Amino acid sequence: MSTEADAKPESFAKDLDVTMEGQESSGKVYRLDEVASHNSEQDLWMAIHNKVYDVTKFTDEHPGGIEVLIDYAGMEATYAFEDVGHSLDARDLLAQYYVGDLHEDDRTEKAATAETEESGGSSSSGMIMLGLAAAVMAVGAFFMFGERT
Repeated sequence: MSTEADAKPESFAKDLDVTMEGQESSGKVYRLDEVASHNSEQDLWMAIHNKVYDVTKFTDEHPGGIEVLIDYAGMEATYAFEDVGHSLDARDLLAQYYVGDLHEDDRTEKAATAETEESGGSSSSGMIMLGLAAAVMAVGAFFMFGERT
């Protein structure tokens, strides 16, 4: 018996457009300062992956609450959007609030994950591993060379 998941091609995960670049352009282009003017509960826009969204009508439905949307109202919110780990369903839902593209001069990195790696996000995990290794070595040294009474 086959399931719907069996019917998906092997490259399914590779073909996913998590940056929403596949979204057809509306032809409208907005500057970030124009997006910034839409920063209230009654008029709430944000830029995610260089796309501009009017999420005003979504505030009551947002599973994370209106507060997080207000925190990023009128702002570039790609990192916050990706940091939460939104599902593909959430990305599909976001598409209906699309109003245009961010002006070329205001664009950010393609994906928040690329920005994190370039700005040291991967080094912070390396620092955690280094700290953990140092702690293990310190405990080992204590038991190996510590005073025994």
